[in-house]
Amino acid sequence: MKLKRNLVLAVLCLSTVTTFGQSEPQSSRIKEPEKITFKPHWFIQAQLGAAHTVGEAKFTDLISPAAALNIGYKFAPAFGARVGVSGWQAKGGWVNPQQTYQYKYLQGNVDIMTDLSTLFCGFNPKRVFNGYLFAGVGLNRGFDNDEANALDTRTYEMEYLWQEGKFLVAGRFGLGCDLRLNDRLSINIEANANALSDKFNSKKAGNCDWQLNALVGVSIKLGKSYTKTAPVYYEPEPVVTEQPKPAPVVEKPQPKKEVVIEPMKQNIFFAINSAKIQDDQQAKIASLVEYLEKNATAKVSVTGYADKGTGNARINSKLSEKRANNVAEALKAKGIAADRIAVDYKGDTVQPYNTPEENRVSICIACLLYTSPSPRD
Repeated sequence: MKLKRNLVLAVLCLSTVTTFGQSEPQSSRIKEPEKITFKPHWFIQAQLGAAHTVGEAKFTDLISPAAALNIGYKFAPAFGARVGVSGWQAKGGWVNPQQTYQYKYLQGNVDIMTDLSTLFCGFNPKRVFNGYLFAGVGLNRGFDNDEANALDTRTYEMEYLWQEGKFLVAGRFGLGCDLRLNDRLSINIEANANALSDKFNSKKAGNCDWQLNALVGVSIKLGKSYTKTAPVYYEPEPVVTEQPKPAPVVEKPQPKKEVVIEPMKQNIFFAINSAKIQDDQQAKIASLVEYLEKNATAKVSVTGYADKGTGNARINSKLSEKRANNVAEALKAKGIAADRIAVDYKGDTVQPYNTPEENRVSICIACLLYTSPSPRD
């Protein structure tokens, strides 16, 4: 029973953790992780240690002090270069009689370096152990060789003995590591081998002379070796609140505006016993034409009259007909279609006005819908 209860509790805990993970808000999840990017930088190495010059004596008898000072530039995560100066003291051994001698040297070096840790494990500025490999060339200057010159060789001469000093070219390679203390400071450990001319230790051996160094020191970075960008998180999803739909807008029909076109009335007056349109009446004809052109559906009624006080009924009937027809022809001559003109005449049966002069007239009424005008219109 106890085992069964424990299993139930474990399942409940697991489901709770799973639910919590699923309910994690999107805003707390990382979209892009923190990025650490290499930054090129200068560095300095100061080293102290021991040197061993391979020779014909016990290993411990040929150990001497050594030092080095380097300045370098790391231009890529796994690669860099340095220049420096190394040296101090070297020793040689003579077999018969058994004896050792020492001399001094300084060597300028140029090295190419490869960061093995970064090369195989990737760039990590917080890594504690960083191993490196290097290879380069040097120019060695030997001096203070007095002990070799004073050596009792029992009449056997050193064939490569030098006195004033000696310049020799060296090839070199080595291994080292930096033990990180902080972003700027590391403990440096290095071992290197330098191959020089057979003349380095003044003895002829038929092969190159080897100078081995084991050094410990510090490595100081002169600037930041990396840049760091903060992680990018997902933006929180916006909370969508559904807004109530607005009530539909019912547009009320707008009353149509009726365009009222006023009719036009023109009285074309004539001389006594004449149906000729006089010059001073031509402006009225032009006004009628303009009105009819602007209103394409308008029509015009032309009604001719004659005054009762002149002539007789037969003559006045003919005269009023001519007056109406002359006005109609004048309108046609201005481009008004015949089907838009209605012609009528009254003779002297109707006297629209009070004076004889006013009754010698053709009354013209232009409108959209026309009817025969009453005499008093």
